[in-house]
Amino acid sequence: MNGPIFPFEGRLPAIDPTAFVAPTAAVIGDVELGPDSSVWYHCVLRGDTHPIRVGARSNIQDGTIVHVAAGTLPAVIGDDVTIGHACIIHACTLKNRAFVGMGATVLDGAVIEEGGMLGAGGLLAPGKRIGPNELWLGAPARFVRVMSAEERAGWDRNAVHYAELGKRHRASLTQPA
Repeated sequence: MNGPIFPFEGRLPAIDPTAFVAPTAAVIGDVELGPDSSVWYHCVLRGDTHPIRVGARSNIQDGTIVHVAAGTLPAVIGDDVTIGHACIIHACTLKNRAFVGMGATVLDGAVIEEGGMLGAGGLLAPGKRIGPNELWLGAPARFVRVMSAEERAGWDRNAVHYAELGKRHRASLTQPA
């Protein structure tokens, strides 16, 4: 059981059968969701004027909006990416293992490289780039430091947790009350 899936101009989202889309989320148009990815309650992924691509085991948490720039920039989300609650992800690239903290905004053409992290409430301006394993904080976001391998591994556990939690939610929603 997956939430509302809507076509746009004949293009229906492609959702891997192992992905979880919460019943109150909306996935619209040219959107692809990879294996074990999850889109949580009250999220909107609107691939109307350019594509949205989400890799394996990535989680887009409650209240987040993912959109694109009309005909110019897609939204590309790699594997094992965590996007916290109530984020705005707009026409940007989040490479594998990127982490976007709660309430953060990533704008057009910005890139978070593999393992990079934008802290809660951060604002990554258009065209900015967070390097591999870098931690950026603030609005506008600024470089703070490179995270240690141990610290970064701790954040990586979120992707595993949410992949499993998505399976549990999907199973729970299909069981009789």
